[in-house]
Amino acid sequence: MSPLIAVAGRTAVAGRVSRDAVAFAGRRYMDSVLRGGGEPVVVSPQHITHDVAVDLVGRFDGLLLMGGPDVDPELYGQEPHATTYGVDRFQDDFEIGLLRAALELGVPVLAVCRGIQLVNVAMGGTLIQHIDESGGPQHRPSAFPAGAEFAVHDVTITEGSKVHKALGTTTITGSSFHHQGLDKLGDGLIAVGWSSDGLVEAVEHPDRWLLGVQWHPEDTAHDDPPHQSLYSAFVRAAGAFNQARRRA
Repeated sequence: MSPLIAVAGRTAVAGRVSRDAVAFAGRRYMDSVLRGGGEPVVVSPQHITHDVAVDLVGRFDGLLLMGGPDVDPELYGQEPHATTYGVDRFQDDFEIGLLRAALELGVPVLAVCRGIQLVNVAMGGTLIQHIDESGGPQHRPSAFPAGAEFAVHDVTITEGSKVHKALGTTTITGSSFHHQGLDKLGDGLIAVGWSSDGLVEAVEHPDRWLLGVQWHPEDTAHDDPPHQSLYSAFVRAAGAFNQARRRA
């Protein structure tokens, strides 16, 4: 049976596709999990207590946190920057609830873009609310030719790290679409990847299968083996967790 991967969904307002608001997850995330041998399931955003989160996440073998708008700066003790956008405290609380349940249960977690930022904040870290891109790598497509879907820059990964083992390389060219970044690291997190301007691009936890990347591996995973390898490693970790749980 394929490992079940909980994908923390988002809510979109009613429109041409549906008369009602819809809970959704990006197709590239879903396809990357499917190619890795997992079965992704969108978890609808909801008010969630810790007990409910533990019960819900306990039905799954892995948790995927997607990219999206900015995390509420109130969660890390700051006022919003002028460029902060899309803050949704309901969504933040929902995803943090799922994350904390996953950490308690030992469920493997992969966090992408906003996801790595949310993990950092949930674990007591802070964010750079707006990155100064002058003279450094571009983290947003606005600096690229008109019509560019995402920016592209290299990331250097620590040799021997879990992220290195998942990707199979210590240098990766990542698809980038963000204007915020990690500042003070959350408790227990280790930085294992950086862009050339020193911005943290990858973190992991030494005692758990918890990996976070600031770039978007799903954007190119369909024809880029190292990026698909990250999702496949996540699904394998979820499968191993499932087997260990069955033996317990």
